[in-house]
Amino acid sequence: MPEFFNVLPPARALEELFARLPLAPQPRRIDTEEALDRVTAAPVLSPEPLPAFPRSTMDGYAVRARDTFGASATLPAYLNVIGEVLMGRASTLALASGQAALVHTGGIIPAGADAVVMIEHTQTVRANEIEVTKAVAVGENSLRVGEDVSAGDTVIEAGARLRPQDLGGLMALGITQVEVSRRPRFGILATGDEVVPPQSPVAPGQIRDINSYAVGALVQRAGGLPIRYGIAPDDFDSLLAASSKALSECDGLILSAGSSVSVRDLTGEVINRLGSPGVLVHGVAVKPGKPTLLAVCDGKPVFGLPGNPVSALVIAELFVKPTIERMLGLRPSPQRTARAKLTRNIASEAGREDYVPARLVEREGELLAEPVFGKSNLIFTLIRADGLLRVPLNVNGLSAGEMVEVRLF
Repeated sequence: MPEFFNVLPPARALEELFARLPLAPQPRRIDTEEALDRVTAAPVLSPEPLPAFPRSTMDGYAVRARDTFGASATLPAYLNVIGEVLMGRASTLALASGQAALVHTGGIIPAGADAVVMIEHTQTVRANEIEVTKAVAVGENSLRVGEDVSAGDTVIEAGARLRPQDLGGLMALGITQVEVSRRPRFGILATGDEVVPPQSPVAPGQIRDINSYAVGALVQRAGGLPIRYGIAPDDFDSLLAASSKALSECDGLILSAGSSVSVRDLTGEVINRLGSPGVLVHGVAVKPGKPTLLAVCDGKPVFGLPGNPVSALVIAELFVKPTIERMLGLRPSPQRTARAKLTRNIASEAGREDYVPARLVEREGELLAEPVFGKSNLIFTLIRADGLLRVPLNVNGLSAGEMVEVRLF
């Protein structure tokens, strides 16, 4: 069996996967207070205007703006105060020409008023009379009905990841439940005779399982639910049984395979037994992570990641994360990046994309990108980095002093 069947650039490999993975988000209705970071499955419409009544944004006096035109410290306007608007209550006051009413921040503005004079721009002359020392325009220091949102407006689009401010806005409209996409469950299965659980002491030749937890955390952050299925030995029947169980119980499967050619081929054979069409991509033109398997088995995505943890996380970032976002119906959003000046040369080969861990440092007001060099089995190269620096497909490396883009973790 050849080492790689068809090495594809990352973007093309993802296209091959998505072409066989027609997915529709599965909606669930949950309490809004539990919806942080969930993805909306349908547009959210406002049931009412916000604000629902005209409100003051300052402590002061509700007025008719035209009654203050021309007012100044040397030539104030005089207004009669007809009462106070109490907080949390409707007002029966109605202003006529030359009148004002005391209002508080967030309180209702009485009928007839169209602006608020800040209290510091007034002074009491006598009981129930004030001087206004600064003119206000119509709408100043106040909010009109529906100024933030009108009834029936789409306030949050479908496919939006809900942020703290989104939850606040929904609560302001009395929307205490929201329809979100069900989190896809991803089975995660480590493989390898040399891999042992993290809590186990390691004998010579053994390594602790990193990928089940690191890749699982990436799945969780992307919006999925990681389900760990332990460690399978490098044995076809054992790996097939464990993989079949995991895929039958989940929406997708991630296998963290060994690095040898024989183990990769074993993983590919197992994946092809899980369902049709099976392996779509066997090898990606990327470093680290060339020995990657992308598959669809009976409508479910299956990934064969390299065993080295840096490679596994880079590939999970490039392929697993966008797949989960697609399953959630998440709208595309710009990748968080930072532009910085490269501090050292980076060698590469044309025909592949290189992803190099990089640390961002600021010196004399300039943002610098320092490559964190290390082999793909050294997890702390990622821990010491702030993101990944991409060397494009057809570039023979990057030179110190170039401005580069760092894809932030």
